[in-house]
Amino acid sequence: MAPISRAFVLVMTAVAMLATAANAQAPAPAPTSDGTSLDQGIAYVLMFVALVLTYLIHPLDASSTYKLF
Repeated sequence: MAPISRAFVLVMTAVAMLATAANAQAPAPAPTSDGTSLDQGIAYVLMFVALVLTYLIHPLDASSTYKLF
């Protein structure tokens, strides 16, 4: 097996550096969300929790022996 020449190593290093530079990507754009979608998601979750709690508590209230109305 023939030894690898120093010139070949330099040429391959240069090719690798050029290929890496050619594939470089632009920086990611800044986020466009101002947080309103996050706030809306939290609001939906809280409303769902309130709905579930309402339906869980309602049967207990309906089966109560106290006649409030």
